[in-house]
Amino acid sequence: MRKVFLLFLGVIAAVVAWEVVTFPDVSPLATKAPSTTAFMEQRKQELRAEGKDDTISYRFVPYARISPYLRRAVLVAEDDNFYEHNAIDTKAMAEAIQRDWERKKLTHGGSTITQQLAKNLYLSPSRNPLRKIKEYFIARSLENHLTKKRILELYLNVVEMGERVYGAEAASRFYFHKPASQLTPQQAALLAGCLPNPRIMNPGDPNRRLRSRQRMILSRLRRWGYLFETEVLTEKKAGTPPSAPPVVDTAIEQTPPSDTASPAPTETSATTPPAQAPPATETETAAPPAAETSTTTTTSTTTLPPP
Repeated sequence: MRKVFLLFLGVIAAVVAWEVVTFPDVSPLATKAPSTTAFMEQRKQELRAEGKDDTISYRFVPYARISPYLRRAVLVAEDDNFYEHNAIDTKAMAEAIQRDWERKKLTHGGSTITQQLAKNLYLSPSRNPLRKIKEYFIARSLENHLTKKRILELYLNVVEMGERVYGAEAASRFYFHKPASQLTPQQAALLAGCLPNPRIMNPGDPNRRLRSRQRMILSRLRRWGYLFETEVLTEKKAGTPPSAPPVVDTAIEQTPPSDTASPAPTETSATTPPAQAPPATETETAAPPAAETSTTTTTSTTTLPPP
């Protein structure tokens, strides 16, 4: 019995030592754009296993070249306490656990933008408890080494927004044929709305579920003072799905975060149509946070300042 116990302790010690040795150093992200992510590499591997070309569309742009509408839409859709928590939103996590218990199944609720960034950069979509533990520590490391503005900038640039489409710039050019800096409120709400499942909720051909999320996000933006109602009421509907193949961009801008525009990188191209799924419905019960003051600095002392 003692030998079994010692063996168990040895295995635990080996696992801990391995995790410590392989724990990612996030500090370079303060000034360098990631050339790829764990999620991108996993998708490439899946495509190769299916005998398909593994080219994806990913284009890193500075924070200032992403529309404020999209920055705000992602916050209200994914993490309305982003500027208040330190990597983990315990209230949102508790609510997600309660919903999972009531539905008798696991869902993706409760993760903050920082946690999602940690998962995208270094981990996998697995719901393994050990993976969640590692996600927690990486998220805390991101919060300790990076500003909130930089975390949001990285997330908006690497998150999946469609089949083979990663980041705001690639998505904006693919779906709307314009840079991310020129997105309208309606278009921004579509991109933010697709994030829970971008391969099913296709911004280029929105299903009922995505349209419902778009309306919910625009409603939150109005209610929380980010958007004048007239801007939404007079906004043209989002563009029709592109008839041409997606523009795939493999050039990466290795630049620090900046609020000044920089030249656009060069592009290459490949073809993969976005995915579409049957309609579904969705409801939202989130309560609006307190009013906030506008700022684009790297820190904030008020509830959810617009990015």
